[in-house]
Amino acid sequence: MGDTTDGSRAAQRALEDPRESETRGLFGRLFDALTPDDEDAREKADALGQTLPGLPNLQRLRVADVAIPKAEIIAVEQGASLSDIVASFRESGYSRIPVYEDTLDKPLGLLLLKDLALRYGFNGHHEIDLRALLRPILYVPPSMPLSVLLRKMQAERTHFALVIDEYGGVDGLVTIEDLLEQVVGEIEDEHDTDEDAMIMQESAASLLVDARAALDELEEELGFALTGEDDEEEIDTLGGLLFLLAGRVPVRGEVIAHPSGVEFEVIEADLRRIKRLRVHLPQALRDAAQ
Repeated sequence: MGDTTDGSRAAQRALEDPRESETRGLFGRLFDALTPDDEDAREKADALGQTLPGLPNLQRLRVADVAIPKAEIIAVEQGASLSDIVASFRESGYSRIPVYEDTLDKPLGLLLLKDLALRYGFNGHHEIDLRALLRPILYVPPSMPLSVLLRKMQAERTHFALVIDEYGGVDGLVTIEDLLEQVVGEIEDEHDTDEDAMIMQESAASLLVDARAALDELEEELGFALTGEDDEEEIDTLGGLLFLLAGRVPVRGEVIAHPSGVEFEVIEADLRRIKRLRVHLPQALRDAAQ
């Protein structure tokens, strides 16, 4: 009787929100593949595993392996003005932003762009009450397996979690897209860096560069070569240069020094590849450029 009632409730939710059925279909197949409990489920898991060879990553990897670092989290303080909040959404391209009190280590909740738009719109100088709009945030430890986090996200019906360290401070952020990318590969959307913006000037002292950026284009931007004659035919991208310098795939947060004096800071990476870097220019090179 309980199973029938639960099934009826699930069916009712699907009728009320078709996305519930679609999401359950995707998550359900992933969950069943991770924990097959009978012969039929195991056969389906094997079939899905052949279609999605990255599926074992959900069991092998931990939250710390895919979360973006604290320094890259876009968030707003609870006392921010409506115009500042709208600017944060516009500049980041995100639809969800955490809200904090005083510092990011005191998160209050999650602000959704659609909630803000429905309540206040995007124009005017309204007095706003952010606390009334906030949704709960899921907090997870960096050691949690991705398969467990995926289940928690499905149960809590959220696509967003803050990573909390052993002292209770915020250590990073992870989204459901980060998890799914481990299964299906990188997911690009309209806000991702495109081919024409792989090298961006961040400041007079630094550049933000996609690891896939062509090495000759970065060298042209810098005004000097990063490779010698022996290497230039073997290395095409900045990621390839970093692998050569480090002798391995560098981890997020690692700084790799180049003989020219340039330093490459890895700001986004996973266990398999580097994604984005910050290129730090030494003072001598900045002076020469001027």
